[in-house]
Amino acid sequence: MAKSKSNKNKVSYISVPSQIINSLSASSLQSLLTSPKKSSRSKARYLSFLAKYRSPSFWVFFLFLFGFLGMLKLGFNLNTLISYSPYPCTTSQLQDLVSSNGYLKSHMSIASNENGQKAEVFNSLSHSLPLTLEEEEEPKSEPNSDKTASEFWKQPDGLGYRPCLDFTRDYQKASEMTVKDRTKYLMVVVAGGLNQQRNQIVDAVVIARILGAALVVPILQVNVIWGDESEFSDIFDMEHFKKVLSNDVRIVSSLPSTHIMTRPVEEKRTPLHASPSWIRSHYLKRIKREGVLLLRGLDSRLSKVLPSDLQKLRCKVAFHALRFAPPILGVGNKLAERMRSKGPYLALHLRMEKDVWVRTGCLPGLSHEHDEIVNSERIQRPELLTGRSNMTYHERKLAGLCPLNALEVTRLLKALGAPKDAIIYWAGGEPLGGKEALLPLTREFSHFYNKEDLALPGELEPFAKRASVMAAIDYIVSENSDVFMPSHGGNMGHALQGQRAYAGHKKYITPDKRHMLPYFLDSSLPEAEFNRIIKELHRDSLGQPDIRISKVGRDVTKYPIPECMCSDSHAHPHENESQR
Repeated sequence: MAKSKSNKNKVSYISVPSQIINSLSASSLQSLLTSPKKSSRSKARYLSFLAKYRSPSFWVFFLFLFGFLGMLKLGFNLNTLISYSPYPCTTSQLQDLVSSNGYLKSHMSIASNENGQKAEVFNSLSHSLPLTLEEEEEPKSEPNSDKTASEFWKQPDGLGYRPCLDFTRDYQKASEMTVKDRTKYLMVVVAGGLNQQRNQIVDAVVIARILGAALVVPILQVNVIWGDESEFSDIFDMEHFKKVLSNDVRIVSSLPSTHIMTRPVEEKRTPLHASPSWIRSHYLKRIKREGVLLLRGLDSRLSKVLPSDLQKLRCKVAFHALRFAPPILGVGNKLAERMRSKGPYLALHLRMEKDVWVRTGCLPGLSHEHDEIVNSERIQRPELLTGRSNMTYHERKLAGLCPLNALEVTRLLKALGAPKDAIIYWAGGEPLGGKEALLPLTREFSHFYNKEDLALPGELEPFAKRASVMAAIDYIVSENSDVFMPSHGGNMGHALQGQRAYAGHKKYITPDKRHMLPYFLDSSLPEAEFNRIIKELHRDSLGQPDIRISKVGRDVTKYPIPECMCSDSHAHPHENESQR
């Protein structure tokens, strides 16, 4: 209270609760009005005042009125309540009894019967506290939070691009001869994980087309890491595969009797990125002479720069022919429907398994013990490290070559506007460190599920020891998501990038690890500024249409424009560049 310039004529008043007023005697009331004498003039005014209002009932009424007004004030001011409470020790109890949303908990009205006055105080305030606590304690929602959430789920502009696999007349004419040929057969053995095998199968079909040979259903090599012994028909719908490609390449389940005793010519020296002309010059005479050619290790052996018709064929295999087997498709679609029933959902492909940290030359950032596990495995099996062995871990990290850990994924999602109540499906194997490795994500986003969480008892049991089938289920649920983001590149991320583009450019977040990492390491950067920078970095990395031929060596199954997608409103001035 500001001090007045003069102490003259200064009178003090005290607001007192009605319970206290009722307990005061008349003499006590009188003493409340007595103030120290400051001058004879003040005393004269005081005596004059008493002479005018000598009635005791007037003063009782006067004080009662002030007390009543004071009690009303308490209902709108929690601080006043605490200051004037006749039971000061109940302050902490009040805080404990208030629920997180600002309302009194159900047991608020249950007060001690031994103290009727305490119960009366609590009950008398039960209607006013919700309003007070909402105003003073409930955190204000961030401005435009609803707008930010809606932007996160917003799909990119597909610019009118749609699938179009219109083959040339020359290709269609050559197809008649190709599917009728009964003299040449190509056998392939594909290795690696599910999506690595998918890539090799796509290339096998194209190589068979280049050679004019029939393709024997690919043999899946037993996976060295996971020990999966699944065959082609266990993972893919073989009859659908044959039917879709019936006008392009003849697919047979096994060698015919005319070639069953033929010893296939095995070739292991196919160079990386071999062109169609190289394949014809090195393999065509041999396959004509021997009748059967066996190829192994097709990973990245076929060039990504092909004539337009062969690029379209690659898209046809990847996006149409390679459909998962009905049992896998059934389970995957059921899990996707269960996710969809919860609302729009984000799918994360988390690359946090032990073998990923070992192969990439990176560290999980969990603890010294986990780092030692990774380093020890890498020393014992140096052949697992994939490329750039002369780089240190820190150099790899700064170059954007390491998978994001759970904390980095969490910060990235928050910066990009993912709402706290976002529904998240996470795909991938068991992370090194188990569930503790996922804590940063699960603490921030509580609606966090994987296939085991969604499946009914026994639903996944038939596929329990088949890693490729489990990966296929993850692929299906991720493909159906509203938003997809991988924590690292890899074959599944690349396959889904192309699949989502081909489906109309469904949102796909590509983390710009190399450019965003310095900002992750800058602890002095305010959160608002960090979020602004991260959003700006990813403005053009959300699954928008991207022309493949703008960069040499891009895979058409990852960037299907312009060979496999077209738009009436967009010309393709560079389309002929792919006709090589």
